[in-house]
Amino acid sequence: METPAPGPTDIVFSGLHASVVDQMGLAIGAGVWASGSIMRIEELEERYGVSRSVIREVLRVLASMGMVESRRRVGVQVLPATEWNLYDRQIIRWRLASPGRVVQLRSLTELRTAIEPQAARLAALRAPLADASELMGLAGKLWAAGQNGDTELFLKLDIQFHHLVLSSSGNEMFGKLNSLVAEVLTGRTHYGMMPEHPHEEALQLHVDVASAIQRGDPVDAHKAMLAIMERAIDEMATLWDQKAQKQESP
Repeated sequence: METPAPGPTDIVFSGLHASVVDQMGLAIGAGVWASGSIMRIEELEERYGVSRSVIREVLRVLASMGMVESRRRVGVQVLPATEWNLYDRQIIRWRLASPGRVVQLRSLTELRTAIEPQAARLAALRAPLADASELMGLAGKLWAAGQNGDTELFLKLDIQFHHLVLSSSGNEMFGKLNSLVAEVLTGRTHYGMMPEHPHEEALQLHVDVASAIQRGDPVDAHKAMLAIMERAIDEMATLWDQKAQKQESP
């Protein structure tokens, strides 16, 4: 027996619920509601123009992410970021949309620096031949997209490349980090933290990673991926400094 399609009320509620979750998550991520702030359901109802049941469900979602906690006779308190599920894809998006995005990007890239070189090393030892061949193909396409200045295509291929390295490591825990990496790469691109044209060294390093994995050379694979991560951190620091200087200029 087929499950009945949702009726109009369900669809509207789902869309409204998602919208309020996103608005409140963005506000908390941006520090509009600082750690320790108290939210009252009645005020939230008025602020967002929704029913109490919607607000309660939204708060339940945010609580499941570790962002808020209900306190009896007090209200709903915003928890410090140390309590949040910082690996949650939605939280990553909210933090990248905040004024503190560069700190979030740096933190995530440092995490990638600890993991992706090791994933590349393991991929050189474990990757199926088909995966290694596909990585070489992606590296070539990345080079072409970078040279042509096709930002959106480059982003898509870059996400596929790093996803394949993680999955080819044979470590299921590394493989599950692909969504985190996708958010980092997307955030860097959409918030102007990527060079307009990738440097040839960065393009060559992707080729070097793929080549080392195809040759079964774990040392070179680790070395090349580490260089990619270190270069990403340097590029972000340089671009951020340039933006800060422009903002300070009269």
